[in-house]
Amino acid sequence: MNSATQPNISPTISDYRSVTQIAPGMATSDGAGVRMTRLLGTDQLQRLDPFLLLDMFHSDQPQDYIAGFPDHPHRGFETVTYMLAGRVRHEDNKGHVGVIEPGGVQWMTAGRGIVHAEMPEQDQGLMWGFQLWLNLPAARKMTEPRYQEFDPSEIPIEQRPDGTTVRVIAGETHWGTRGPIQPGETEALYWDVAIAPKQTFTEPLPPTHNGCLVVYDGQVTVHGDTSTPAQRVQSGELAVLGSGQQLQVRAGSEAGKFLLIAGQPLNEPVAQMGPFVMNTQAELMQAYRDYQAGRF
Repeated sequence: MNSATQPNISPTISDYRSVTQIAPGMATSDGAGVRMTRLLGTDQLQRLDPFLLLDMFHSDQPQDYIAGFPDHPHRGFETVTYMLAGRVRHEDNKGHVGVIEPGGVQWMTAGRGIVHAEMPEQDQGLMWGFQLWLNLPAARKMTEPRYQEFDPSEIPIEQRPDGTTVRVIAGETHWGTRGPIQPGETEALYWDVAIAPKQTFTEPLPPTHNGCLVVYDGQVTVHGDTSTPAQRVQSGELAVLGSGQQLQVRAGSEAGKFLLIAGQPLNEPVAQMGPFVMNTQAELMQAYRDYQAGRF
């Protein structure tokens, strides 16, 4: 755990990022009937360049998740799986096998194509985690698949003097804590933030990045600029952040926990068909033919 020293942050109120949209999670199912909440990739919020989809699975009922996600293909993007509770075993057609533990992360670059399965390892108890889909630029969509996997002990936790903690998966905080993931062209940051009761989390964000926060426990208030009122975000909601250079979030009488996700937009056309994300319809059809012919 990294005990941080207070940095010098002197923003003006006009720098703060306001909430431009609140997207409540939508109940859905995927894989072999896994029940989940979809926060990004819905009719209300289809994409947030470079992010394509965000699912949260959270249940203590084995029948909601135990069937898992049997063999299925991907091409043209990355998946980021982050667990809070429970375990997921990952296996693919390249011979890779791994287990994602609570607090651990797998950042998979599907690239030109991979067929994999993601299966819960337990048959009872709480299963809680997130999967984010992150687009790849056109120049890297046909790269060789690869993994960045880290155990919980390898993810740094920044401990701030007010009791707030930041688990840094990707990106670097203003306090100097850097995550182990190398996110590539999107320069994505992915943090798990727990604000202590009645405390305020203030952090610069790259002004070039699109960003959002997802509250998964409690509630928080995002303070915007002078022209925008503060916005409360409840558990199970995704808040899209507007332009600016600073984020300021305050917890109420109880702690608030959220994911902070931001990335450099690619500004490229997106053609998507299920588990394939390319730039044109012709590339999508080629992906389907390649998968059918066993060329993944």
